[in-house]
Amino acid sequence: MTAYTTNPPALVVVAHGSRDPRALSTVRQLLDGVRALRPGLPVHLGHIEIDAPLLPDTLAALDARGTGAAVLVPLLLGRGHHVMRDIPEAAAGARLRTRVAAPLGPHPLLADTLHARLTEAGWRTPADGTARRATGVVLAAAGSRAPESRADTHRTARLLAERLGVPVVPAYASAAAPTVPDALRALAARGRTRVAVASCFTAPGRFATQCAAAAPWIASAPLGTHEAMARLLVHRYDEALSLPVPAAAEPVPA
Repeated sequence: MTAYTTNPPALVVVAHGSRDPRALSTVRQLLDGVRALRPGLPVHLGHIEIDAPLLPDTLAALDARGTGAAVLVPLLLGRGHHVMRDIPEAAAGARLRTRVAAPLGPHPLLADTLHARLTEAGWRTPADGTARRATGVVLAAAGSRAPESRADTHRTARLLAERLGVPVVPAYASAAAPTVPDALRALAARGRTRVAVASCFTAPGRFATQCAAAAPWIASAPLGTHEAMARLLVHRYDEALSLPVPAAAEPVPA
């Protein structure tokens, strides 16, 4: 844990925003988990779109209160457009001093959460070689046109595969290929007919529901309020503060 003197920079969790009310409820519970891990740390929420408060409004409110600095931690799982452009631009336009942390993925704590959610859904590592050769996992993510985002999802899939001992194939709900149904068909063509879908989504919503519905066996719940997610947010905050001040509020390398 980082030792603070007085007035630590505020931690601003930057969520995407969703029309599904379960998403906002989940994010608020996750922030409560962060506050429990780090009492005394000011923790705030800002959204990229749809939900209030929007990120610029959160930053303006912090400035109006006399908050000197903030670390923006994306509640996002890879380096898509929001992480590479939208969040740094909002940070650069703020009056208070800002740093932008790396997104949550890839990271071992994210893989731990995915593993835990699969286990809750009924996952058990196959006990023998025959069962293992018939088993696989599709890592279902939102998708992005940014190659950096796809690279991050592939790295997360590799981290999860190391824990599960079976192939983990990345797939996407939008903007990238393969889709979840395509990945399932590809695994079936290789004889892997016992396939789980690991939901790589921070909260319930349309994409998470759509991907889970395609699962031929089990599908895990979104990452949500798992304790490791709160730990990962705090880790990204501490990590951002430990590095030299980045130029123009650029995101900290993952």
